[in-house]
Amino acid sequence: MSDNTQTTRQGLPSLPKSTIWMLSFGFLGVQTAFTLQSSQMSRIFQTLGADPHSLGWFFILPPLAGMLVQPIVGHYSDRTWNPRLGGRRLPYLLYGTLIAVIVMILMPNSGSFGFGYASLAALSFGALMIALLDVSSNMAMQPFKMMVGDMVNEEQKGYAYGIQSFLANTGAVVAAILPFVFAYIGLANTAEKGVVPQTVVVAFYVGAALLVITSAFTIFKVKEYDPETYARYHGIDVAANQEKTNWIKLLKTAPKAFWTVTLVQFFCWFAFQYMWTYSAGAIAENVWHTTDASSVGYQEAGNWYGVLAAVQSVAAVICSFVLAKIPNRYHKAGYFSCLALGALGFFSVFFISNQYALVLSYILIGIAWAGIITYPLTIVTNALSGKHMGTYLGLFNGSICMPQIVASLLSFILFPMMGGLQANMFLVGGVVLLLGAFSVFLIKETHGGA
Repeated sequence: MSDNTQTTRQGLPSLPKSTIWMLSFGFLGVQTAFTLQSSQMSRIFQTLGADPHSLGWFFILPPLAGMLVQPIVGHYSDRTWNPRLGGRRLPYLLYGTLIAVIVMILMPNSGSFGFGYASLAALSFGALMIALLDVSSNMAMQPFKMMVGDMVNEEQKGYAYGIQSFLANTGAVVAAILPFVFAYIGLANTAEKGVVPQTVVVAFYVGAALLVITSAFTIFKVKEYDPETYARYHGIDVAANQEKTNWIKLLKTAPKAFWTVTLVQFFCWFAFQYMWTYSAGAIAENVWHTTDASSVGYQEAGNWYGVLAAVQSVAAVICSFVLAKIPNRYHKAGYFSCLALGALGFFSVFFISNQYALVLSYILIGIAWAGIITYPLTIVTNALSGKHMGTYLGLFNGSICMPQIVASLLSFILFPMMGGLQANMFLVGGVVLLLGAFSVFLIKETHGGA
């Protein structure tokens, strides 16, 4: 990719810390939406009447949507310049936010429209809402990743993605604890068969409001570089991002770091797909000794998973601050350590039957999550030149989506092999995440499209 630099590269200027915060502030709201989706999806669908053996089908929808949407957003935003709507990336954030808010209001009410318990209509409506939420959330999420690549120099990029990790995990904490808090203050945590409890419904409403508020801060506070300024800072021709691009050709000329990080990502997101799919059921089996999704015990397990997801996110917040201060030469050691500790956390979930002991398990998983959020984008954006940045980051999202799809499809084989017990799937996740940890040593960091 040495041909990407066609003009003198002036280099991106250093940005005030306040600007770096505003670049990612809306990420808090977007991650709140994503975490509500990931932490409550299994609970919602089992409440609607989905068979645990069939959960994999529903969990294919979000990554499939992401794999299609993010490259498209990257491709077209590279060619967009609309100052009235914010510039290059911000118009997509605006539209994605508006659609996501509508879907977040509709989705938790899937069981309240009279479709019937375990009916095809109820499950189909829920699946449609999941797909739309993921499409819109991906539209809203991708601009934040791309704006850091567009506007932040290499010296500040680790800090910028560290802030993004902090805000993402803060949003995850908020999303995870909302149902638990609402149950504590007296909202109904159970409902008639096939209806989602009010604790979950109201949590989605609050998440929608937070998404609007935080995204508005970024939309109104961030000023993107115009095409001429962008080209000068990145050392590319002004018309470079207007060229017709072939995604296959771009992938063939991607730097080696793009592919080695993709391999690590495959193992990481494969493992976490099983955590999101089976956590609520595993906790219900091991701690509350129930598999009945309409029982009080199962709903309590669902709320406790929300608390554990918050613990995971708090651990990730703290860890992300530490990772942001680690010098570049120790990136791989930090990345490996995070993933290895996360694998230990996965293994422990299988063995533990005390709800409070699971706190330690999810702290370890949170450390892995901090590494997954912080390191890949830092390494990949440093390796890329500014040409086709959005398209490359959209394509790189395939390293997140594809393993989730593969994991969901393989679950139809692995779940019966593991005795049909959701807790057993954490053993699979632990092994796969450990493979990801050792794959880190294949990464060779490069800079500027090398």
